[in-house]
Amino acid sequence: MKNYLKHDEWCIIEEGFNREFNEITESICSLGNGRMGQRGNFEETFTGKTLQGNYVAGIYYPDKTRVGWWKNGYPEYFAKVLNAANWIGIKIEIEDEILDLNTCEVCDFQRVLNMKEGYLERSFIATLSSGKQLKVNSKRINSIADDEAGVIRYSVTPLNFDGKITFTPFIDGDIKNKDANYDE
Repeated sequence: MKNYLKHDEWCIIEEGFNREFNEITESICSLGNGRMGQRGNFEETFTGKTLQGNYVAGIYYPDKTRVGWWKNGYPEYFAKVLNAANWIGIKIEIEDEILDLNTCEVCDFQRVLNMKEGYLERSFIATLSSGKQLKVNSKRINSIADDEAGVIRYSVTPLNFDGKITFTPFIDGDIKNKDANYDE
């Protein structure tokens, strides 16, 4: 795997849009505050490879372990963390075209996990199939002061057009759980 991440004392930085490493980067850029945590997923539509993940402390499924491969001294139950509703979704429509990072051309992409300040920030320029270009900035935190609050600041700036941009924030309760040892 190429070294596509940079770092400094407190930040992990992805420069350039690396679709092939997206699921890995989502894990590395996770946020949490002790009460809830989430993977570094995109707020806008992404039809490429992704693993949505929003988790709440204490919510898990105590699954019976499989006889024959479990080691002595391990607990009787294997706790599987369950996905909570995805609260970060924002559908972006530019006139009748949906912003999808998997189908548009993405340039000047940067994703930064700032561990000192506790936020995940992204910026990029997207060129849609219609040729319309937009600059997107997002910043997300899971509050420490109010451990049940997550906040997103999201902005879109049209670069080469005038037109209607519709933001539709949503909570997606139709979530799936990917079981790491299901096929073992």
